[in-house]
Amino acid sequence: MVESDQINGTPNRMSSVDEFCKALGGDSPIHSVLVANNGMAAVKFMRSIRTWALETFGNEKAILLVAMATPEDLRINAEHIRIADQFLEVPGGTNNNNYANVQLIVEIAERTRVSAVWPGWGHASENPELPDALMEKGIIFLGPPSAAMGALGDKIGSSLIAQAAGVPTLPWSGSHVKVPQETCHSIPEEIYKNACVSTTDEAVASCQVVGYPAMIKASWGGGGKGIRKVHNDDEVRALFKQVQGEVPGSPIFIMKVASQSRHLEVQLLCDKHGNVAALHSRDCSVQRRHQKIIEEGPITVAPPETIKELEQAARRLAKCVQYQGAATVEYLYSMETGEYYFLELNPRLQVEHPVTEWIAEINLPASQVVVGMGIPLYNIPEIRRFYGIEHGGGYHAWKEISAVATKFDLDKAQSVKPKGHCVAVRVTSEDPDDGFKPTSGRVEELNFKSKPNVWAYFSVKP
Repeated sequence: MVESDQINGTPNRMSSVDEFCKALGGDSPIHSVLVANNGMAAVKFMRSIRTWALETFGNEKAILLVAMATPEDLRINAEHIRIADQFLEVPGGTNNNNYANVQLIVEIAERTRVSAVWPGWGHASENPELPDALMEKGIIFLGPPSAAMGALGDKIGSSLIAQAAGVPTLPWSGSHVKVPQETCHSIPEEIYKNACVSTTDEAVASCQVVGYPAMIKASWGGGGKGIRKVHNDDEVRALFKQVQGEVPGSPIFIMKVASQSRHLEVQLLCDKHGNVAALHSRDCSVQRRHQKIIEEGPITVAPPETIKELEQAARRLAKCVQYQGAATVEYLYSMETGEYYFLELNPRLQVEHPVTEWIAEINLPASQVVVGMGIPLYNIPEIRRFYGIEHGGGYHAWKEISAVATKFDLDKAQSVKPKGHCVAVRVTSEDPDDGFKPTSGRVEELNFKSKPNVWAYFSVKP
């Protein structure tokens, strides 16, 4: 591991950040952040923090940004390395050697004396060991506590917690399992196991109870792995072992298929004081191969009162486990019946978060940093503006706002209407002559440019 430069803050940086944190009711100023990610995640975070720092402090480098760089990153002169103030070289190869290596991340954070670590998405972002390890070293983790991450980041655990919080769920193998709200932080193992299926025979029996068609799902799965749709007992017997094999060691559960349903989600931002803001909604129903292709917001396929219910249910879920940071609660929605069901909670910022940023006018990576400082949501200028509260606005006005802002109840506050409509699209590389299978090849030409109302990132350079 090689350091590109000695990493130190400056007096001006510290004084302005300290003043900001204190004025808005925080207790942990953040002067520097280790970005434990690469590619689009790292670039988006760094650009967002630079924009926020310039608006807030008049200096885009008021927060020092430290990057990790593998030999592969250095070889292509990766953009996140060029944007960062400093970078440290880390081993190459698979991500368990670098961006997903908790021990390495903590070691780098200690060596560089950063205030906080931002995990992004993927890699170590959902590993409960990371927030615990950083907390032991007195370093802020820009994400949820390990208990909330472990409980809600697990598909089975999150469904049990959703039931405890009064959030509707589809018929599934854990429908009969009851979890007292006081145990939501740590679901007893015997209760958890009652919601799982561990053998083919148990899976068949559970599918017969919830009804066909059903889904066999691995709790630790994602991105199309560890999930199979079945229509009868024979298919369960044929596919159960496949699900187990794709995500070794993962608990398995059964869930009823919601036919002809939309995939809707709510963006949350939570502080350590128990406040939860629902920052409008998104629709990610256009999917293929269990991956989102188009994300748009706000939701237009459900009536306003249903969207409000989705937001309130998501807030109850987060409060149930004292969640902190950014999260996304996902639902299945039937346009035919108007019913909605909890699907899962992603305990991190998602790749499609710019959709919410456009319609809510909130810088989400910056909000993660501000919440990490211990600043309550009701003192954050952009959150006050989002709820139409007096003395709200952009971060440039934080001094004026801090002098006159008063606390308000987020449980009762009504947000302003979404600003316009935003669409995000995933660009894929596929071969139309071979059934649109994923393919690779040399990029001969690629020319996309960001504009004030369009943002794009590509990990491939022409």
